Amino acid sequence: MLNDTFEELALLEVKKIATNRRARHEYFIEETIEAGVVLTGTEVKSLRQGKGNLNESYALIKAEEVFLYNCHISPYDYGNRYNHDPLRPRKLLLHKAEIRKIAAKIKEKGYTLVPLNMYFDRNNRVKIELALAKGKKLYDKRHDLAKRDAAREVARTLKGRPD
Repeated sequence: MLNDTFEELALLEVKKIATNRRARHEYFIEETIEAGVVLTGTEVKSLRQGKGNLNESYALIKAEEVFLYNCHISPYDYGNRYNHDPLRPRKLLLHKAEIRKIAAKIKEKGYTLVPLNMYFDRNNRVKIELALAKGKKLYDKRHDLAKRDAAREVARTLKGRPD
């Protein structure tokens, strides 16, 4: 299991495909996990064109396998009859021990699996950064917004101040 942020992964020569920006706003991120994705050829070609979207996507564990739902990968422009269904469920590749550990946390503590980032790794394989996350309440979201606005104000005042 990884506890790296995507910014640290950027140092490892990865090419970002898609980011779920709402996930950090909607959830408290507890732990991150890197997983491979089972894709068809036209899906990979479409992702190379940057046509992937993680908004509204989520992951579920079914029969000791992890699947990604609602991840939209647009059909490949030159795919003909070999094109794929844009919203089909996609299997994620994790070790059995990792899946069991995640399943135990989801049952026990009320966590959910949320995809944060999709990227090509050094070996040009598509990877997903999943997060074990807990949902935020409305007041938590307001608190985060207020904290970010305050930090922005401080940065703005320090920038304009002559030294």
